[in-house]
Amino acid sequence: MGIFTVDPKICKRDGLCVSECPRRIIVMKDPDSVPVPRQDADEQCINCGHCVTVCPHGALTLKTMRPDACLPVQKGWSLMPEQIEKLLKSRRSIRTYRDKTIERDLISKLIDIARFAPSGSNAQSVRWMVFYEPGEVRRLVEFMIEWMWDVMEKAPDVGKGLNFHNKVADMEAGFDSLCWSAPHLIVVHSQEGSSTAAANCATALAYMELAAPSFDLGTCWSGYFTFAANSWPPLQKHLGLPEGHACLGALMIGYPQFKYQRIPIRNEVQINWR
Repeated sequence: MGIFTVDPKICKRDGLCVSECPRRIIVMKDPDSVPVPRQDADEQCINCGHCVTVCPHGALTLKTMRPDACLPVQKGWSLMPEQIEKLLKSRRSIRTYRDKTIERDLISKLIDIARFAPSGSNAQSVRWMVFYEPGEVRRLVEFMIEWMWDVMEKAPDVGKGLNFHNKVADMEAGFDSLCWSAPHLIVVHSQEGSSTAAANCATALAYMELAAPSFDLGTCWSGYFTFAANSWPPLQKHLGLPEGHACLGALMIGYPQFKYQRIPIRNEVQINWR
């Protein structure tokens, strides 16, 4: 089988797959012919599936993807603009969690949703690590505190600028202002040196945090953890990421203790129209 096949009996020669292919590797030799792959299609195809999913007739089958294996888009499920606006404006970063763990299947469901986030050249390079046991999350906080002490001793101005002294003081007082006593921490990592890895990981986590409220869950990004995971050798050893991988984001997750009642005021948008 070539890079793709087209069923000439159901193909309408409408050229949708030609128009939607991001690499322009699908061509039609004349208006009455079925689409065919360009000579370098095998090398250029990124398996994004646009050609398969845009065809309303299911005429094109990619070598890696059949139309009958793809879930149909349920048009009746589309959210109204007002609902999308409410979802995006009402999302809050959650820092107070109930003492309740999330079912593993539910976390897996969220990750499954997040894997559909766009990635540069369809690299799908995001890898996931879940610290599920609350005790494991507390151990990560201990690593972070060790790192902060080390920075404050060796570079006090840097530690002060990063507010490490207050974070350490909170922990000594029995208050976790690093992972906020979240029951779980979800970490994303990818190959270092990739020009798209950081954006891919951030987008995947953004998908997750936007999906979480529909399951009555709350999330908060852990910037301190990401910083420590790429700076503190003991924590890096504990994580055991694959060779050449870097931590590119982390998300606390749990059941919120409180519900927000209003959407806060934000700065007026500044737009430079050109």
